[in-house]
Amino acid sequence: MTYTQAAVERAMKVHEVFMQALKGRQPWIHVAEVLGVSARTVRRLRARYETHGFTGLYDHRHHTPSPRAVPLAEVQRVLHLYRDRYGPRDGHPGFNVRHFYHIARREHGVTVSYSFVKKALQAAGLVPKHRARGRHRRRRPPRPCFGELLHLDGSRHVWLALVPDLMLTLIAIVDDATKQLLYAQLREDGEGESLEAIMTALREVLETHGIPGALYTDRAGWAVHTPTSGSAPDRTKLTQVGRALARLGIEHILGFSPQARGRSERANGTLQGRVVNELRVAEIRTVAAANQYLRERFIPDYNETFTVLPADPASAFVPLGRADVDQILCQQDERVVARDNTVSLDGLHLQIDKQRGRRSCAGLRVLTRRHLDGRLSLWWGPRCLGVYDATGRPLRKTEKPSPREYQHGGPPRQRGATRLVGPRLPTPHRLRTEKTPKARTAPHSSDRHRRAELSPPARRVPLR
Repeated sequence: MTYTQAAVERAMKVHEVFMQALKGRQPWIHVAEVLGVSARTVRRLRARYETHGFTGLYDHRHHTPSPRAVPLAEVQRVLHLYRDRYGPRDGHPGFNVRHFYHIARREHGVTVSYSFVKKALQAAGLVPKHRARGRHRRRRPPRPCFGELLHLDGSRHVWLALVPDLMLTLIAIVDDATKQLLYAQLREDGEGESLEAIMTALREVLETHGIPGALYTDRAGWAVHTPTSGSAPDRTKLTQVGRALARLGIEHILGFSPQARGRSERANGTLQGRVVNELRVAEIRTVAAANQYLRERFIPDYNETFTVLPADPASAFVPLGRADVDQILCQQDERVVARDNTVSLDGLHLQIDKQRGRRSCAGLRVLTRRHLDGRLSLWWGPRCLGVYDATGRPLRKTEKPSPREYQHGGPPRQRGATRLVGPRLPTPHRLRTEKTPKARTAPHSSDRHRRAELSPPARRVPLR
């Protein structure tokens, strides 16, 4: 019979302790304490030693194979998978055990348990052992409803392992109640957490799910205005994102430390451990291909794995209704119209056409809006004065009725409206009058208005 090394070492220790007791150097009750077993077990081991000798001290359970033992070929296959494909490579730490187990079950049909895979990788020296983390601070219970609180954060990291010199920023939005990943897109390092990137993420969530109850962010420049470094944020001066959230009725909650943003920080850690490895295995080297992989493969699989049921099944999202997100999610600034009816914006001169009811727009305080698609627009209250492309060229003229809108019998012209003259209707015959002499009656001396009635009638003659 062959035994494992642990079984041999255990039998040698028992034999050594038994020799000390048999020579009378220590009592048998101390043998039980040294071996960590009961007195009954010591009596059984002594009887087996007296009958079978040294072989009677072996633990025969270590020799009989377990019916649930994993075949050696399956263990070797799991170890080769991690070592050759999913393990550390080119300075990258590789897949963690949980992520590797998930991919191995989905892609390679591994059926063994997670604990066995973890112990096998640790025993082979492929994965280090970590000390269990203790409980840190007091855990905040998640919000009960889906959409009641969303976490928005950006993570700057080397997301493309095959392009180690390219730093990208991942904009992610996570629901607090269900841990569902609502949005995740990579941005170039030059864009990063730009205003356009943040508003694009908010727009997709608004159009897909609706208006959430609150948004949890850090104190980045796009989120809140901070007068000086290290000072408290000034909530009275709204940023572009703050204005849009206030317009939509979304509560803006700020986090003052990474510990306060624990859920979003843990989500970023999970994304960094999974997205980088999956993009490396898929051999993706471009941002466009990475974003397509995130939309089509990673986000559905992530939500299927990590999404939990909320405490309240009701959704806290409110439909958009008649809210125009194009006019809300934009960069809005105030300008004064110049004397030549132009507005200066970022080096561009936007020419305003003549408006109905106004001789000139000079001196008006207008709002300039730079939309997410690059268009520019000018607004005076609820009235749009013009729409322009990114270069300042007008896209369409201001709204005015067609000249053929008003014809004979149409509505009367209002005060201040532009006078529009329609086409002259053709007349088949035009008549002229010719007076003929006729005896006139005596005019009334006191009524001068009767003179027209006393004049002779006119005779109608057709035109030649």
